[in-house]
Amino acid sequence: MKNTTILISFFACLFLITSCSNDYKFTLETPKKTTLNKTIKVSLKEKNNQEIKNVQFFVNGKEVSSEGNSASINTTKLGVGKHAISALVFFEDGSKKINNSFEVFADKPYQAYTYKIINSYPHDTEAYTQGLEYYNGFLYETTGRRGQSTLRKVEIKTGKVLQKINLDKKYFGEGMTIFNNKIYWLTWEAKKGFIYNLDTFKQEGEFSYDKSKEGWGLTHNNVDLIKSDGTHKIWFLDNQTLKEKKSIQVYTNKYAIKDLNELELINGKIYANKYQQNAIVIINPTTGIVEGIANLKSLKKEMEKTQKLVPQDEVLNGIAYDTENNRIFVTGKNWGKLFEIELIKKQ
Repeated sequence: MKNTTILISFFACLFLITSCSNDYKFTLETPKKTTLNKTIKVSLKEKNNQEIKNVQFFVNGKEVSSEGNSASINTTKLGVGKHAISALVFFEDGSKKINNSFEVFADKPYQAYTYKIINSYPHDTEAYTQGLEYYNGFLYETTGRRGQSTLRKVEIKTGKVLQKINLDKKYFGEGMTIFNNKIYWLTWEAKKGFIYNLDTFKQEGEFSYDKSKEGWGLTHNNVDLIKSDGTHKIWFLDNQTLKEKKSIQVYTNKYAIKDLNELELINGKIYANKYQQNAIVIINPTTGIVEGIANLKSLKKEMEKTQKLVPQDEVLNGIAYDTENNRIFVTGKNWGKLFEIELIKKQ
């Protein structure tokens, strides 16, 4: 009988606390959209004007300084993209967490680019190109599709495949990069990548990625591996553990750019193919701002003069950069040509 009385008392108290807590009606007010380098104000409101003891504000899980029931947030260090804002509210009967979000856009338009063809070279029409990199005078290329995925070393002028290995048939090969004398090669949906000896193409290890959605493109900045996953996010992987350390979101002054595919780092900027758009997006690796977009649609049309291409499949994909000679190479999936191009700012 005593236990029953205690239990009834406990639930009665819990009911009273819950009832009191439910009397509080909170809203976390924030601008939905802003631009980089702006300061926005967020505030916590209680509909019934009940007393609030304290409020703590958090952006992307990190506490920010506040004054009373509001906080000023400078977007400069956040970068562009969607950001989570939350308030932890303390009141007489307990506490409650209120969530909201805001979206940061670039503070100026991107630069549009066109191009001119400097040279063209043969390219294997059987190569469903996923990754492309220039290294010590040769191109290294990975190709996709299950049962057809390969890693290759290619002679630029002739398109001749000098060295090649096949990926296990259960995997769909994606982008690659060369870092510290190793080749890192992604797979599409398996959330797994493989590590190869640069000289022998012998597999020496593997790694997994669990935060990013899939494996698409890969490059590096001499410190981290840089990875795309088919969304509007770019991920940075620790070069020792190969775990995802952080990500940036890729935005113009008007919208997010998704379907980011093959990657290359050129003069400190990330160059990314936008899948099925025959375009290259130039991205600031610190902020995620799109600084330029190169329209290469006519390059595919140039290919179609000599080769019939599948419109939505055999698209531009593959960017390689010769740092020493300042040369940009591009190709596409099953294209019969590799192009050396120069990007030109549109006036």
